[in-house]
Amino acid sequence: MTNKDETIRLTTAQAIVRYLANQFIVIDGKEQLLCGGGFGIFGHGNVPCLGESLYDHRDVLPLYRGQNEQSMGFAAAAYAKYHLRQKFMFCTASAGPGTANLLTAAALAHANRLPMLMLCGDTFLTRLPDPVLQQLEHFNNPTLGVNDAFKAVSRYWDRITHPAQIIQSLPAALSTMLDPADCGPAFLGLPQDVQGWAYDYPTIFFDKKVHHIRRQAPDELDLAAAATLLKSAKRPMIIAGGGVQYSKAVAELTEFAETSNIPVAETIAGRANMVVDHPLNIGPLGVTGSNSANAIAEQADVILAVGTRLQDFTTGSWTAFDKAAKIIGLNVGRHDASKHLSQPLIGDAKRTLVELSNTMAGYSAPSDWVESAKKERTTWDDYVANNTRSGNGPNSYAQAIGTVNGLMDGRDRVVAAAGGLPAEVTANWKTLDIGTVDVEFGFSCMGYEIAGGWGARIAQCENEADKDTVIFTGDGSYLMLNSDIYSSVLSQKKLIILVLDNGGFAVINKLQNNMGAESFNNLIADCPTIPEPFTVDFASHAAAMGATAETVETMADLKEAFLRAKASDKTYVITMKVDPYEGWTQEGHTWWEVGTPQVNDKPGVNAAHKEVEEGRERQRRGI
Repeated sequence: MTNKDETIRLTTAQAIVRYLANQFIVIDGKEQLLCGGGFGIFGHGNVPCLGESLYDHRDVLPLYRGQNEQSMGFAAAAYAKYHLRQKFMFCTASAGPGTANLLTAAALAHANRLPMLMLCGDTFLTRLPDPVLQQLEHFNNPTLGVNDAFKAVSRYWDRITHPAQIIQSLPAALSTMLDPADCGPAFLGLPQDVQGWAYDYPTIFFDKKVHHIRRQAPDELDLAAAATLLKSAKRPMIIAGGGVQYSKAVAELTEFAETSNIPVAETIAGRANMVVDHPLNIGPLGVTGSNSANAIAEQADVILAVGTRLQDFTTGSWTAFDKAAKIIGLNVGRHDASKHLSQPLIGDAKRTLVELSNTMAGYSAPSDWVESAKKERTTWDDYVANNTRSGNGPNSYAQAIGTVNGLMDGRDRVVAAAGGLPAEVTANWKTLDIGTVDVEFGFSCMGYEIAGGWGARIAQCENEADKDTVIFTGDGSYLMLNSDIYSSVLSQKKLIILVLDNGGFAVINKLQNNMGAESFNNLIADCPTIPEPFTVDFASHAAAMGATAETVETMADLKEAFLRAKASDKTYVITMKVDPYEGWTQEGHTWWEVGTPQVNDKPGVNAAHKEVEEGRERQRRGI
């Protein structure tokens, strides 16, 4: 055992890296490094000190060279999501614009409750060389800078002003990232001079530490109240969110549903809690959901919401449920468990579902209710089969999804994000295995797809290197952030990327039209500042970054190309045009509230405003 009085003299940067290299966690009986490494772009704010320290630990903490700080953050978030928040990666960026580029990624990780450690350069603590390159000067507050912006998008934020501070701050950051109820990104601002300052650290600080994820037991009174309420239900349903997977409670959720005979609907984040053919799986819920789940939600009298933050796309802006329905919020986070006057059941999902099942022993939902739910799902399955059928109208997202879905291995991972594809994947994807779907819709962030796919692939290669990471992206998202095609080729982390080109931001054009407005500035063809629209050759662009790439025209061509991509050992990009107006999934949508003009002289806009106002009457008024 280390002598508690023994010390070692290190710089702040050296101490941070050494500490991270000695943090472990046991996952499925196997001890692993808690930090899987990091993503970094060096600049004057982090290369002299932190960069030097990371070099000395390059074999233990692999550092992936990013192309863009925002995409590094997306990759780190996707890595953590694959590992169910049991492992994380850090991102390091230089002072100024490098760090500022991480803001969007931090917001994504915060909204999705994902751990990510940001080690970012900061201005000099001494202020002797001020103002320095890339420093923002606030004339009446010299302590304020770019890094303060991260307070709004971090679960833990600190600026290291003395080397000794990390003895408290670094464990606190890790504790936040591993807290099931408060999980999210942690930010450490590292002033350029403080990074290199030395301190005599107690060597015990660097002793090996093995972490575990806390499993909170429910309160007995809350448990009894939830059980009483659920046992009174004539038309119960379960909403299964992403927290079910983070708690590793899929088996417990399934057993609870089977024992109690309660239908289960999935959120977007919980999209792979059940396989497609489980008889109690009634489909995805909400704005991007299914007729089956939404029909049952409208009739349910008691709803057990497990591991979900009940976002508006899940709740139909709180119109998806009967106003008289009772909600039980089973969640490790107090904030989420108590939403909309829910009966809170605060606790770890895996542990609490077992205790709730024991408390409810003997209860079974009425058979006619369950049979009606199954019939609704059968009808929805028929709709999806036709909706995704090749040749069902012009090329569409749904057809491409159906074609690829039929060729996937059970453990292949699918990644999608903002735009039209989250709705189409959520509604039409047939889950082949648990935990294989990553649709980023917590922050609904375009550009996540390829970067997130790269981060997921890094994680997947640690466990399932023989399976594929398959990415659906539109042309709009591709143009926003595509440089990690190059990253994946450089790092030999193969991706299969499908670029479905509909000529711009077609899903927002659809919303624009649905709200009674004319197409404007969404599709390339409808931008008045573009005199001569033209189509990007995405295949050539991807090939220029080292990928194998081809363009296909038909679903039959897509099938053959996808099989070639599966057989390839290198990142493979397939591009195809889809129709911007036709082929959208028309069924399965609940009402969704968007802002509309109260005063307007356009009949279509006024009609849409009236419809929105009428829909608002159905909203639950709970806080």
